[in-house]
Amino acid sequence: MNFIEDIKQHFREAIDKTLEDLKNRQELAFLAVPDYAIEVPRERNHGDFAANVAMLMAREARMAPRKIAELITSHLSVDQSLVQKIEVAGAGFINFYLNKDWLYTVPPGILALGDDYGKAARKNGKRVQVEFVSANPTGDLHMGNARGGAIGDTLANILDASGYEVEKEFYINDAGNQIELFGASLEARYLELLGEPFTMPDSGYAGQDVIDTVKEALNEFGDCLLELSSEDRRRKLTGFALERRIEYIKDTLGRFGIEYDVWFNESSLYESGEVDAVMEELFNKGYIYEKEGAKWFKSTLFKDEKDEVVIRNNGIPTYFAADIAYHRNKFRRGFDWVINVWGADHHGHVARMKGAMEALGYDPSRLDVVIMQLVRLYRGGEIVRMSKRTGTLVTLDELVDEVGRDAARFFFVMRSPDSHLDFDLELAKKEGQENPVYYAQYAHARICSILRQSQAQGIDLPRVEAANLHVLTEPEELELLRKLAEFPEEIMAAARTLAPQRIPHYVLELAGLLHSFYNHHRVLVDDTELRDARLILMQAVKITVKNALTMLGVTAPERM
Repeated sequence: MNFIEDIKQHFREAIDKTLEDLKNRQELAFLAVPDYAIEVPRERNHGDFAANVAMLMAREARMAPRKIAELITSHLSVDQSLVQKIEVAGAGFINFYLNKDWLYTVPPGILALGDDYGKAARKNGKRVQVEFVSANPTGDLHMGNARGGAIGDTLANILDASGYEVEKEFYINDAGNQIELFGASLEARYLELLGEPFTMPDSGYAGQDVIDTVKEALNEFGDCLLELSSEDRRRKLTGFALERRIEYIKDTLGRFGIEYDVWFNESSLYESGEVDAVMEELFNKGYIYEKEGAKWFKSTLFKDEKDEVVIRNNGIPTYFAADIAYHRNKFRRGFDWVINVWGADHHGHVARMKGAMEALGYDPSRLDVVIMQLVRLYRGGEIVRMSKRTGTLVTLDELVDEVGRDAARFFFVMRSPDSHLDFDLELAKKEGQENPVYYAQYAHARICSILRQSQAQGIDLPRVEAANLHVLTEPEELELLRKLAEFPEEIMAAARTLAPQRIPHYVLELAGLLHSFYNHHRVLVDDTELRDARLILMQAVKITVKNALTMLGVTAPERM
């Protein structure tokens, strides 16, 4: 149920019919109706909805847009019970002003749907894959991984609610140079802990997490790995460490409320021959050439700044080569839309990856990449860079331990992914209205408190069909009804634009309207008719706040 979309569709059908009638009567000349927008104006005095169709038709029709708008409105036939008036404004906007009666259909619809309010009535038949975090299993999860996790998981929830069949995937980087370096680092620490001569590789992994993992390996193997060759010892340690690291990643992301449908191993692309196969295909198509002993992909053909090496001069494929094979594998699995959430350091990788997909015959518009910027942690106005445990970057586990999952997830999604995020640890822990997540959750808890008071006074929750919602006439009540109606449309817009921040913004606005209503009016009044109507309104707000918070992976507490 999408109240806003239904009204837009009614106006669109009416406008389209009017335009065809005008064309048939030769009062307006055009070949096809343009792809115009019907939107909710930012300023309320511009109406409830506005259409820009006249401006888009002016050139082809050779008529002033305002004249076209006046022609349309003079012949437009709409539901008179819905529309109060229609006006032409500005250069030629058609503004629709609605009767408020439509708002009274909103609470019954919400209560009927309950947890499903905001979700599409049916699936759209499109399969979408969201791949996010995909951290190298060589270290602890950090703030970038945390933000990517919150963004990716919320996007998946939004897309699912919008009608897509969604699959969440983690790409395990268990092959390539970083794994070779990881194995060498593990071996060095293993030898060091056993008192044997060792050499730490240049740019090796020297963090506390590596030492901790090697200590676990010592408990498992003791010193028996000393009998093996260096190559076998590294292989054994790497296999052990990867198993432990992936288990750690799953557990930590699980604490953060993230569960994946698929864990995909990079190594499988080499074992199956997919990397070699895709390189051969691109070479045969003329998109790969040899220079200086290496093989290069012609990414400059696809608006990249320079061509990119795919096979080094030592014959070893680059990360980009494996990534091409991985993305082809995604499309071969039948996904209609592939979405990646990447850090800002991967920004330059987007054009060449889209280009590689186009070279392989896939529509590059089916691949979208959400680029997220860095996170800066603050405590007491000071930047926090280091972990108390390891002396390196603050980990996701430490963040969840300090501020909790709810605050962490809400804060990470609250800003657009392409905006830098300043995360205030002290603010995230405050139990007050200046804390955004507390402010939103308190709206839910406040309504639960009202409903408990109602029960304590022996007041039964009213039946929707028996209530007279038309007594809800106060400005604060009408604003709440309008905002409730917008929720499904907000979800659809967030899915369409890959903008998960729209959901926390929405729930904060709804919470603000609820708190404003509460400060001006009582729910449990003596007037039974008004009391029942307000109790139904409160239930509708409670459901919508909870559904929005759930989409963010945030709980909706009943007491605070």
